[in-house]
Amino acid sequence: MKTAIISDTHGLLRPEALTAIQGVELILHAGDIGSPEILSQLAQIAPVRAVRGNNDLDLPWAADIPDHLTLNLNGWPTLLVHDIADVPALLDSHTRLIITGHSHKPLIEWRGDRLYLNPGSAGRRRFKLPVTLALLDVGADVLQPQLIHLLP
Repeated sequence: MKTAIISDTHGLLRPEALTAIQGVELILHAGDIGSPEILSQLAQIAPVRAVRGNNDLDLPWAADIPDHLTLNLNGWPTLLVHDIADVPALLDSHTRLIITGHSHKPLIEWRGDRLYLNPGSAGRRRFKLPVTLALLDVGADVLQPQLIHLLP
């Protein structure tokens, strides 16, 4: 299952991001969405699951978006939450994939048998951090993450 993972759009969905995620089967947004139009645009490509980020908390349109989600991606127990600081309180012993955002710093790191994935920020550039998202091929026995740089 080909999955797009995006975060920290802050109301900006770049054309490069839309091009990069064409053909995916699922889109996960790890928070700081910025506007409901972002989710609408993404939903035209594939089903979207999203969590609120700290910048979404007081926005009326985001009131029904959860702070975290637990889901099963092709047999992989997954936690989707905006801030990695919230992970310890939410982590289940069976969780194998942890997806976060918030830092704007991309991360693909195996810690034991768990994959920690932060797609970075696909929105406005912050400081000198890259503008990125991630693609994840989710097989029954393997996770294959790939970081996609949206700007040079």
